[in-house]
Amino acid sequence: MNVILKSAMILAIVAGTSTKEKEMKTVNTATSTAVWTGKKFGGSHTGTIQLKSGQLEFKEEKLTGGNFIIDMSSLDVTDLEGEMKGKLEGHLKSDDFFSTQSFPEATLVFTSVENLEDYYKVTANLNIKGNSNPITFDLLVNDTSASTTLNIDRSKYDVKYGSKSFFKGLGDNFIYDNFEVAVVLKF
Repeated sequence: MNVILKSAMILAIVAGTSTKEKEMKTVNTATSTAVWTGKKFGGSHTGTIQLKSGQLEFKEEKLTGGNFIIDMSSLDVTDLEGEMKGKLEGHLKSDDFFSTQSFPEATLVFTSVENLEDYYKVTANLNIKGNSNPITFDLLVNDTSASTTLNIDRSKYDVKYGSKSFFKGLGDNFIYDNFEVAVVLKF
């Protein structure tokens, strides 16, 4: 048998084996949830945001990667109703906060995954408003879902409104830089 043909057959077998070991699980965006909590002096607000798409990558049943697109225009306030709800949603979508008209999507791309038996320690690049920064979080994974709570420092993404990191003399009229997003992914 020709050496080139034999090498090509071996490469095809190896490539086929590694492809079978790698599995992409598509996140069901309709049943997955992301609930955010933002805090200010003396209170907080909560709401939801939707995923546009997402995938988790597994090799030999172990998590190895993932990527997500977040629909920033879906930002919803759930702790208020009526006019106050509309005002806060509009303000959060404005240039004071997330500039959703200019930046309708945010992305999260895993850069490393460490298997720690009961959970995974994930490092990812989070891009909001055109600013990309690393973020680390613990991810619990089972056969049909994964969950985590992201702790995000908004000041790293040019979200300045009411931030003591950017403005002095706010007194009690400040909003904490860190906000949380509790995520449950279904696949």
